[in-house]
Amino acid sequence: MYKIINNKKLEVRKTMDRQVTKYEVPSYELVEEKIKEIDGSIIVLRIFYIFLHIAYKFQLIKNDKLCSIEIPRKLLEGLKGRNLLLEKELLKILDSSIQHSDCWIKV
Repeated sequence: MYKIINNKKLEVRKTMDRQVTKYEVPSYELVEEKIKEIDGSIIVLRIFYIFLHIAYKFQLIKNDKLCSIEIPRKLLEGLKGRNLLLEKELLKILDSSIQHSDCWIKV
C-alpha cells in the first residue's frame, strides 16, 4: 500500500495484529460469560492481540453483523482474581459497545 505525501509516493506497511486463541487470553471465560449475559445470540468469532495498544480485540458476530471491541490486557489480567470493580468495568466496556449500533457492521 502506498500513500502520497508532499508529492512523494511512500510505502505504508500495515502491521497485522496477531490472532490468538481463547486459551491465550486472560480471563476469556469471564468475558464470554458477560457477553452471553448481554445477548446470548452473540458469538466470539476471533481474538487479536494488539501489540501497540496492549489490548485484545474481540470480534463478535451476530446474525450477519460484526462488532469489534478492544479490552485492555491489564484489565483482563486483573480479572483473574474475580475483582468486582474490574468486572463492572469489563461489563461497562462490553455493554456500551454491544448496545451501540455503530459498533455493528454488516458483513
